[in-house]
Amino acid sequence: MNPVVLPLSLGSAGPEVMVKDTIAIAGTPTRAGSLALQDAAPEARHAEVVQRLLDAGWRITGKTVLHELAFGTTGINHGCGTPLNPAWPDRVPGGSSSGSAAAVAAGLVPVALGTDTGGSVRVPAACCGIFGLKPSFGRVSRDGVLPARSTLDCVGPLATDMAWLIQAMQAITPDFGPLPALDGPLRLGVPRGLAGAAAQQAVDDLLQRSGHTLQAVSLKGFQAAYQAGLSVINAETWAACGALLDTGRVGADVAARLQRARHTDATELAAAEHVRRRFAAEVDQALAHCDVLALPTLSEPAPRLADAADTAAAVGMTALVRPFNLSGHPAISLPLNTADGLPVGLQLVARRGADEYLCAVAQLLSHQLELTAVTGASHADTQPHAR
Repeated sequence: MNPVVLPLSLGSAGPEVMVKDTIAIAGTPTRAGSLALQDAAPEARHAEVVQRLLDAGWRITGKTVLHELAFGTTGINHGCGTPLNPAWPDRVPGGSSSGSAAAVAAGLVPVALGTDTGGSVRVPAACCGIFGLKPSFGRVSRDGVLPARSTLDCVGPLATDMAWLIQAMQAITPDFGPLPALDGPLRLGVPRGLAGAAAQQAVDDLLQRSGHTLQAVSLKGFQAAYQAGLSVINAETWAACGALLDTGRVGADVAARLQRARHTDATELAAAEHVRRRFAAEVDQALAHCDVLALPTLSEPAPRLADAADTAAAVGMTALVRPFNLSGHPAISLPLNTADGLPVGLQLVARRGADEYLCAVAQLLSHQLELTAVTGASHADTQPHAR
């Protein structure tokens, strides 16, 4: 299925971009991939990131479908359609920014905007073999983004390469500065005991030929952070979307997750906030002794569509990404496959606020290791302009 929900032609004749349908565009409804919002009124104004893209000369060519209500990880959407994973059509596109990732991977645009609450940019980037960035929490404006309130969600770009991703960040982030120069070998912290064997081996093989210094890192609070992140996502999604259950039009899989989410209580949330503070400090401490953390994006290769029909059962796809939403650190996924040629992604994590540094490291490694996206078309007519 074409991942475009609503074709648009908005803005100048500059670089083309598509936007996830949780991000407001004036004159069009925001439907969040849900039949429950099919009668939503057109938005009165653009989200801030949309306005910044237009002001920077970009042209918006469409809004993209997503995992319903951005509450799922596979990208399977029974009501509005599931975008095809262009490189691995028998496998899920990843969620929730499935349409944005598929549009980039199919070569429809060089960049698309997604949102990442628990991995929703990085997971589809890994599944579709492209680049995807979750900025530091609060670094990119969420004004005009659904849900209106979140302590986890970040707007971030998905792109065919680092040059496009960086140009997008320069457009949507007013204080995004020049990338720093990198001197000497990097110190790459490698967390152990978190990923499946095939995914970890792919990362290990890649990093060992990078020439950079590798050091083992222990993140003892990782599993607790994963669970705490789920508690916060559940509570905040229920607050934002729970009333939509009354329409009777929410898909059965997402409706079941919402029903479970409604039982998240104040005690559970207080415990999650305690874990948030503790885990953020643990990641800060790890990054005091290395330049970035390097680990797989997906613990296991992207699952087959036939094996992911129960979308609730695939929540574990976020096992390695959601903790960094809880902690607020910037994280990026670069294209990486297992020895069998299946997508898992390389995830890099940097200090909070160091988004430019993270992009510099990602750009260096992608060039050194020749990490490239799998795309369906060339964008030679709209290559990034020097800034």
